[in-house]
Order: sequence, then structure tokens, then C-alpha cells
Amino acid sequence: MNYENILTAEHGHGALRTGVITLHRPKQFNALNDALMDELGAALKAYDADDGIGCIVVTGSEKAFAAGADVAAMAKFDHMHVYKTGYITRNWETLATIRKPVIAAVAGFALGGGCEVAMMCDFIIAADNAKFGQPEIKLGVIPGAGGTQRLPRAVGKAKAMDMVLTSRMMDAAEAERAGLVSRVVPADKLQGEALAAAEVICSLSLPSVMMAKEAVNRAFEAPLGEGIRFERRLFHSLFGTADQQEGMAAFLGKRKPTFRHR
Repeated sequence: MNYENILTAEHGHGALRTGVITLHRPKQFNALNDALMDELGAALKAYDADDGIGCIVVTGSEKAFAAGADVAAMAKFDHMHVYKTGYITRNWETLATIRKPVIAAVAGFALGGGCEVAMMCDFIIAADNAKFGQPEIKLGVIPGAGGTQRLPRAVGKAKAMDMVLTSRMMDAAEAERAGLVSRVVPADKLQGEALAAAEVICSLSLPSVMMAKEAVNRAFEAPLGEGIRFERRLFHSLFGTADQQEGMAAFLGKRKPTFRHR
């Protein structure tokens, strides 16, 4: 499929490859408009449905992952327009429905909607020049794509309140300390680091990886007791897979497993 606002590529030579989606509106610092979000959702769904893809990386440019939602477009909207069209709800949450692992590789600015898109991914690898923020308050609005909900879960109430109420940006080092990002790497190593992480994931059993993602996400949506029971059901179910038998046989045989992803 031909896209106008994103670039797609595949990496890897094993049974499972990595799908890479690059946000590509360079003149607008990858500002997120409806067209881009529609294309991002379509590419994510395509990779999610592709049996040859084991992991997805979402990235931007060296200067900006995404500088936020497209203010030039939003400035023309009124209440009835955003309500009736389901603005943001309609296409932004697609990322959160993807079942395969999604890694955000963030360099430069990840502000407003850019920060929210990064947080929808399963984890964030940040370049040392990355900056995160939710500056919507300066526009007379608030975050509308999960910034007030996912940010406190990642960094705690105090830092989330600070960022949302003052529009303060968080640099990569603070983001790692706070738990927003999983690791920080030199900017020129970002793509390589993200692809290496994705390659590790692609080398594992896809059913196990998908269930692990589902179980961790459940931790943020359910009481501990329910989450433990959910985890145990998934754990038990994996004993019905060929990959569980292969993985344990390979371990005992001191060899590398050959997973068939079933």
C-alpha cells in the first residue's frame, strides 16, 4: 500500500521479521493529523495480521518523533465537530489494540499527541536527545489521547501533574529515571538498538510473546488477584503449544530452540 504520511519497511531474515513504521511529515515535525493517524492504523493492522511479522517498531525523525497533534487542523474545530466525528477516539486508539509487541523508538520531541502515541506502544527506547511533554494546557485544552491517564501510570501522579499543569518537558534521562522509557541510547544508535530489541522478540515464540504482552497490560486494568488468575490461565494454556515442548526440550538438550509459533 502507498502511504503519504508514513514510511514502512521490514527488517530481518528469520521466520519472523520486524515491521518498521516511520512517521513522515518532516515539514510539520511529524504533527499528527487525521490522514497520518489513519495510515498509521492501517499499517499497524497490516503488520499485526501478517504471519511473517513478529514485532513492530514505530519511529520518527532525528528531530521529532512527533511534535504533537496538528494544531492548524484542530484550531478550526468546534465541539459538535469533535464530538460527532469522534476526533481522536476514531483512529488514535488503534495502536492500543495491536496484539503483537510495538516498540517506540523516540528521538527529539515527543510532545502532546506524540508523547501519547509513544505511551500507547509497549515500551519506549529513547535517544539521548529525546524530550517528552504534554503542553496542551497552553492551548486552552488538556491531553485528549490518554495523556492524563497513561502518564500517571508510567511516572506517578506528582510528575504527571507537573507535566500536564505546567507543560514542563522531561528529558530522556529523567524519563528513564521516572519509568516512562525503558532505556536511553545515543541518538546515532537508536534505530540499531530498537531493531536489536525487536530481533530478540522475533526470535521467540510468538504465542508466548503475545500472551506476555496481554498479561502485563492486564496488570494496569485489573485488581492484583484477578491479574494473577489471568496470568495463570495464560501460563497454563501455553503448555498446550508445540513451542512450549520445543523450548523446554531445547533447554534440557542445551541447544537453541526452533520455534514454530504454534
